[in-house]
Amino acid sequence: MKRRMSMTTRKELTEALRARYRNATSGERTKILNEFVALTGYHRKHAIRVLGDDAAGVQVAPVRNRLYDEAVRQALTRLWEAADRVCGKRFKALILTLKVYLTYPVCGWCAA
Repeated sequence: MKRRMSMTTRKELTEALRARYRNATSGERTKILNEFVALTGYHRKHAIRVLGDDAAGVQVAPVRNRLYDEAVRQALTRLWEAADRVCGKRFKALILTLKVYLTYPVCGWCAA
């Protein structure tokens, strides 16, 4: 029967070996990896990812700047609603046809 290692112990071991693993040569990495896999029970490929990861699984999504101001966004939303919320590819083709909805409200829900 295998003895299981607690998650806290595995995290401590990972942090301790991560710096050694990154700075090691190819042969040393193999030895460190074999030892780590034997201790933790991780699959080899998972162990490679865990030891080689810089941010330890934390990724921050980049912040994008807005392409359109609020007035343009409202106009596009109005057109999209008039087109019965079609997908972007079809909406792009319909924009020129639907621009009449921006100037003349056809029904009550189209008027702003």
